[in-house]
Amino acid sequence: MKDGPDIARIANLIGDPGRANMLAALMSGKALTAGELASEAGIRGQTASGHLTRLEEGGLIQRDRQGRHHYFRLADGDVAQVLEALMGLAAKNGQLRTRTGPRDPELRHARVCYNHLAGNLGVLLYDGLKARGVLVGEGDDIALSDAGRAEMAALGIDLSAKSRSPECKSCLDWSARRSHLAGRLGRGILDHMFAQGWASRPEGTRIVRFTGLGEAAFRKAFNF
Repeated sequence: MKDGPDIARIANLIGDPGRANMLAALMSGKALTAGELASEAGIRGQTASGHLTRLEEGGLIQRDRQGRHHYFRLADGDVAQVLEALMGLAAKNGQLRTRTGPRDPELRHARVCYNHLAGNLGVLLYDGLKARGVLVGEGDDIALSDAGRAEMAALGIDLSAKSRSPECKSCLDWSARRSHLAGRLGRGILDHMFAQGWASRPEGTRIVRFTGLGEAAFRKAFNF
């Protein structure tokens, strides 16, 4: 293709195994150091530094500086959405890096996708909000209804902060291969879950693990 966006360059950046592993690690939404990302990718620090420079120049990650320390995070939610979709395509075609194990069912049940809830619970939440008319529209063209906005406000989810991120956005879930909720509302709901103590994240993983009563409280609060 001679005209239009250069998808080959982006595909090349993501396609290297070391870079792909580092990008996958950043799907947790946390900022990580070069050393932590090198460990995730199983490569030497010098090699990781070169990969991170290429990813930064390609606009896929951003660097945060705090004194002498440098931290890296995904550039934005659009990058996370592309990675989640690629994970789904890989899973659909049987391209799995490891055998399933104890963590696999937990990841499929509930996990963090950059800054919002994914997995089976994320899909059920999205479907429930649409069924009740909290969300209206289809695909990427979804929005909060007036009643839905009032409901979120009553729960204490503040969406008034200015942001380049859309208020509501669908994101294709890699494990369920159906949509879950992203955007500022998705982030607000995830933050609300943690603030209420319904769930937590085990260190070093994307898993969202609910307490004994937490999942029931979460489902009741959002009525799904």
